[in-house]
Amino acid sequence: MGKLSVKYLGLDLKSPIIVSSSRLTSTAGYLKEAADSGAGAVVLKSLFEEQINQYVHNIKSTHSYPEADDYAAYYTKSHSVDEYLTLIKKAKDILDIPVIPSINCYSSEGWTDFALNIQEAGADALEINVFLLPSDRKKTAAEYEKIYLDLIEKLKRKITIPLAIKIGYRFTNILNIIDHFYMRKVEGVVMFNRFYEPDIDIKNLEVVPASVFSHENERRLVLRWIAMASAQDIKIDISASTGVHSGADAIRYLLAGASSVQVCSVLYEKGMSFLSKINEQIEAWMEQKGFSSVDDFRGKLNYRNYKQAVVFERTQFMKYFASED
Repeated sequence: MGKLSVKYLGLDLKSPIIVSSSRLTSTAGYLKEAADSGAGAVVLKSLFEEQINQYVHNIKSTHSYPEADDYAAYYTKSHSVDEYLTLIKKAKDILDIPVIPSINCYSSEGWTDFALNIQEAGADALEINVFLLPSDRKKTAAEYEKIYLDLIEKLKRKITIPLAIKIGYRFTNILNIIDHFYMRKVEGVVMFNRFYEPDIDIKNLEVVPASVFSHENERRLVLRWIAMASAQDIKIDISASTGVHSGADAIRYLLAGASSVQVCSVLYEKGMSFLSKINEQIEAWMEQKGFSSVDDFRGKLNYRNYKQAVVFERTQFMKYFASED
C-alpha cells in the first residue's frame, strides 16, 4: 500500500478519494477510468427503492405489470435492476479497487431482501442514501429517526458486507443518531448527502430545481460535524461528501477526521483524470508537512485533538462583529 492508503469500512483503499454515486459511476467504462485515474473506491450510481419494489413485484407476479409512476417506469426500462447486478459483477472483474453499490430509499418496506442480491453479486460494501423529508407536522423527530434505525436493523439481518449510511445534516442531534448507528453495528456514515432543493423563478413564476452541483463554500456545512463526530468514543468510519473541488478540500476533511472523501461535481467540470491531480496535491502537501501516511494527520484538527476545540461549538458571530469598527 502506498503513501495515500487508508482503511474505510474495513476495506483497503489506495487513496482516500472515492468517486461518489452519480452518472459518472453508471457504466463499466466510467468505473475503469476512475480506477485508472487513482480513485480509492467507487460508489455505483444509485438504485431507487421504487425500482427495487417494482422489480420484486414483477418477478413474483403472474399477471400484467401494475401501473408505476412515470419515473420508475422509465428508469426500470432504461436501467433495470438486473443490469445493476451485472454492473456490480463486471466492475469486480475489471477493477482492483472496492466497489460499493448505492440504494436511495425512504423506508424499510419491501425492498431490503434485495440487499442480499447485491452482496451475492460481489459488492464490497453497501451505501444507503436515505432521502427522507420530515413533512408531517404530526410526527416527532424520534419517529422519523426510527425509520433509519428500523432500516438498519433489517439490513443487518440480511447482509454481512459493511454498511454505510449517507445522511443529511438536518437532524436535531447528529451526534446522537450516529451513536445509534454505531450501536447497531453500522460500519460507516457519509456526511452529507445533497437533497434535491427547489428554487423560485421570479420571471416565469415557477418552482425550479436549484443547482445539483456542489460548491467549495459548502464545506462549512460539513467540517464542523465531521470534526465533532470523529472525536466521539466510537469506531465508525466517516466519509466526507460535498464541496470537494481540490486536494486542499480533501485535506481539510481528513484533518477534521474523515476516513475517506467523496468527489463528484468537480469531475463533471474537469473530467475523471482530475482524480490524479487531487491525489498529487494531497501527496505534495504531505511531503511539505513531513507526513508519511494519511493516518499521521487524520483527525489532527478534530474536536478532541485541537487545543481550541470551542471553535467547533461556536454558533454566533457576535465576538467577531463586536470588534469591528
